[in-house]
Amino acid sequence: MESLRPGDAPEIGGYRLLARLGEGGMGEVFLARAASGRPLALKTVHRELSRDPDFADRFAREMRANDRVRSPWTVSVVDFSAAGTSPQWLATEYVAAPSLGEWVHRHGPLTTPALWCLARELSAALVAVRAADVVHRDIKPANVLLGRERPFLIDFGIARAVRDPRHTRTGAVIGTPGCLAPEQATGTVAEAPADVFSLAAVLVYAATGRSPFLARGEELQLPGLLYRIVHGEPLLDDVPQELRPLLEQCLAKEPQRRPTADEVLARVGATGEQWSGAVPPALAADVNHREAELRSLLAASQPLAAPVPMPQRPPSTAPETPPVPQPVPAGRGRGPGWRERP
Repeated sequence: MESLRPGDAPEIGGYRLLARLGEGGMGEVFLARAASGRPLALKTVHRELSRDPDFADRFAREMRANDRVRSPWTVSVVDFSAAGTSPQWLATEYVAAPSLGEWVHRHGPLTTPALWCLARELSAALVAVRAADVVHRDIKPANVLLGRERPFLIDFGIARAVRDPRHTRTGAVIGTPGCLAPEQATGTVAEAPADVFSLAAVLVYAATGRSPFLARGEELQLPGLLYRIVHGEPLLDDVPQELRPLLEQCLAKEPQRRPTADEVLARVGATGEQWSGAVPPALAADVNHREAELRSLLAASQPLAAPVPMPQRPPSTAPETPPVPQPVPAGRGRGPGWRERP
């Protein structure tokens, strides 16, 4: 979390900006608050992308994909900009937690108990994504948040509804190198098995601190890395022996040879130790620090009559079928998102 820069707007879409959370190829991400005190992650889209009609369609698809995936392991869309707004933006629930990529980079691979819990929780998340008829297409360490009660799978920015043919574009590499499935690396259509491949790549990273197609400390240019993903064998020597056979199957080159998300969950165990009991003490302390920092920012941004409680999700030990979305008031005529008015 970083302070706002001098040129940053004080608010977007009626939501007050409090800090910067990051930026990438699509745009910038801010910590924001609603008038109720609710913290939000607000993602803006670069203005040049907002002016692209094709991207406007892609942005609308992102909203629909996000809205369909309702589960304990994903964050919900709260609000988003109307068509023609510049810049376009999207507000989701905010989780005060480090990403898997950030944590492993700073502290090294997860312990074996935490790794098994991560495998179980992310498999359950993937089951929920698949039940919503969605393909994420960019499962990577940066898109896994290590929350207090469970990990969260975030950022469906390039997700594709399985039955949405308009999002099918051959010849385009979409996703993050290192976690791409071979079919994504070659630019062909990526279906649900691609998410299973990426899930396995994320678990290898959690166990070793590297991509399954890179040796420790090795760096490759993109063409070389894509070649290995398509033609090379994964390097799993540092992965715990009991998890290795499953990851080998998930990393199969042919999509039809990979297990489904439900089969992966059955293999790692639908129930087991709670995530909160398996995480390293340093991770729990990190989350405590982030939550305290969030409370301070919320309190300083506007006088409050009472402390704002931290958003909590009930613990879950087994995957649940995502609840059927109930009708909600449309925000400014913007489709499935609902508006928390400032």
